[in-house]
Amino acid sequence: MPEETQQSSVRVSTLELFFDLVFVFTITQLTETLADHLTLATFGDVMLILAVVWWMYSGYAWLTNAVAPSSTTRRTLLLTGMAGFLVMALAIPAAFDEYGWLFGVSYLVVNLVHAALFRQADPAARAAMRLISPMNILAALLVLAGGFLPEPFRHLCWVAAPLIQISAGYLHRIEMHPIAAGHFVERHGLVVIVAIGESIIAIGLGFRDVHLGLGAILVAVLGLCIAYYLWWFYFAGDDARAEHVLAHTSDPFRRARLALKGWGYAHYPMLLGIVVLAVGVKKTVGHAFEELHWDAAIALGGGVALYALGHAWFLRLLGLRGVPHRLACAALVLATIPLGHMLAIAQLAAIPIIMSAMAITEDLPEVRRRGSTAISTFGRTSEPEL
Repeated sequence: MPEETQQSSVRVSTLELFFDLVFVFTITQLTETLADHLTLATFGDVMLILAVVWWMYSGYAWLTNAVAPSSTTRRTLLLTGMAGFLVMALAIPAAFDEYGWLFGVSYLVVNLVHAALFRQADPAARAAMRLISPMNILAALLVLAGGFLPEPFRHLCWVAAPLIQISAGYLHRIEMHPIAAGHFVERHGLVVIVAIGESIIAIGLGFRDVHLGLGAILVAVLGLCIAYYLWWFYFAGDDARAEHVLAHTSDPFRRARLALKGWGYAHYPMLLGIVVLAVGVKKTVGHAFEELHWDAAIALGGGVALYALGHAWFLRLLGLRGVPHRLACAALVLATIPLGHMLAIAQLAAIPIIMSAMAITEDLPEVRRRGSTAISTFGRTSEPEL
């Protein structure tokens, strides 16, 4: 069986999906944290937390791509990593306060388990991790140290941690990582769809003790429509095309670098956008026919813009179509911010209209091509036999 066929046959296990559900709890916690204190300072903290957490989630995606959780020992270690992610998520609201040490200890556990599991990979992957595992653990120790230090040293440690992690991605021999394209793309796609679903849950929690009148129902439905177009942008064919590109990138260095940039770096603003969007929608609950504060209107438009820009970056890296449509969508949804400051429901309705227009416009050439092919095929099959 060809190598590409073998790689495409490797798929995500249910245990990995279970792991993703635990990880995505951090998305809920980040959403709640930002919604409670919608300030630039809190947004900066959310960016830092998501950066270090996403790096290690992505690290576990690379891990299970190389080391399948197929034995009791591996599953137990993966469960330990899941416990670390869960405790980290619980500590997020006070990660820069009283529970900084708890977040740091849990993050260190996540890194140690990751390093231990990678020792069971093939020799090439183990060799690739000889540099990156110590650097990951150093980043975790900095986060832990930040939990005990006063400001500004706490934030300096947090800023240094992702910088070390990013440096590690460039300093180690990344081409030595074998990548099963089907598993790799599916794993990241699953976490995106679960994160979108989790954002709906986070929004739904905002409806507690809210009278379900016309305004509340409109907010819920329009929030769902926006989430649907987030799905459309990512999954309406581009996920399959992305897998094809990764699978057919033959040079090991370019393949691994593409995986790091496309599914690591470019997915970060998409997840951040989901968090910010959920906060913006939550702020409209109970205020549909009122004006939004500027911060809420910015979150509503800025969340979608972040997601669209992240996906545009992703498509650009892979050389896929749709980049201009994502950029146009980001610009247009940002232009709705003054509209939300005048009337919340107006901005909430304008955003899915813009997203649908961009999605339909992007698909028109493909629809026309298929229509022309169908007409041509029908014409050929309709000709009488001679």
